[in-house]
Amino acid sequence: MNAASSDRDLVLRARRGDAEAFGELVRRYQTAVFNVCYRLMGERRDAEDMAQEAFIRAYARLETFDVERPFAPWVRRVAANLCLNRLASLPPPQADVDEEHEPGGPELHPEALLEQRERSRLLRAALLALPPHYRVVIELRHYQELSYDEIAETLQLPLSDVKSHLFRARKLLAEKLAHSNPPPTDH
Repeated sequence: MNAASSDRDLVLRARRGDAEAFGELVRRYQTAVFNVCYRLMGERRDAEDMAQEAFIRAYARLETFDVERPFAPWVRRVAANLCLNRLASLPPPQADVDEEHEPGGPELHPEALLEQRERSRLLRAALLALPPHYRVVIELRHYQELSYDEIAETLQLPLSDVKSHLFRARKLLAEKLAHSNPPPTDH
C-alpha cells in the first residue's frame, strides 16, 4: 500500500473492490470517527459499536461519496448521523460517565493532574446532559474543529441553525458547569 495514496485514490480503489484501500481509509480515520461517537454516545463500548457501524455504512454508501470533496468530513457525518439516530431511540444518558484518559505530561503535579481529570469528568457529564442536537454541534466545532459552514454541510442544516444551536449549547453547557462546580474549600 502506497502510504502517499490520497483519500480520493483510496476511495476509487475501494469502489472497485480493493478491501486493502478501504482498510487504509479506516486506519486513517478510525480515531476521529471513534471520538465523534464517544463524545456523542458517552460510553466506550457504544462508541466502538457505532464507529464500526459508521465504517460499514460508509463502505455500503461509498458510491454516493463525491470524490472531489474531502473524505474525513463525510465519514464523520455518517458517524454523527448514526449516533444521533441511535440517541433519539434511547433514554437520556446517566451522569455516571466513563473516565476519559487525559494525557498528563510529566510537567503536571499530582494535584494539578487530579484537578484536570475532575474538570474533564465534569465537562463530559455536562456534555452528555445536553440534548443530542446540541451535543453534536459542540463536538463538531470544538473537538473536530469544523467551521460553521462545514458543520452546516455535515448536519445538512442552515447556517443560522448551526449558529443558534452552538449559542444555546454553549449557554446550557456553561449553566450545567456552573451548577456542578462546588465552591473552592480552604484547607
